[in-house]
Amino acid sequence: MASQIYRVDKFIVPAAAQQEFLARVRSTHALLRSLPGCTQELVLEQTSGPGSYNYVTVLGWADLASIEAAKIAARTLHAQTDFHPQEMFNRLGIQTDLGNYQALELSV
Repeated sequence: MASQIYRVDKFIVPAAAQQEFLARVRSTHALLRSLPGCTQELVLEQTSGPGSYNYVTVLGWADLASIEAAKIAARTLHAQTDFHPQEMFNRLGIQTDLGNYQALELSV
């Protein structure tokens, strides 16, 4: 049985870019959380600690096929709204660290 996959995206977002960044996160996540296979959604803002990533998004997916379908749906939404994520990141000075993760079983 395949274990759940988590898409974890971390962002360093300058203060001046936060409003635009969060608006895009809201619109993209509204779509993603409605898709089949989406099991969890979190958008986290750092409130303390020494780390530089001030926003983290986490989406849980039932399987790799759900993630692939979500990528297509997100690309379609972005094309329909003429949104280019990398262009926005470059323009606003947002740094990213994006990836898929699986939970580890730590029982002894």
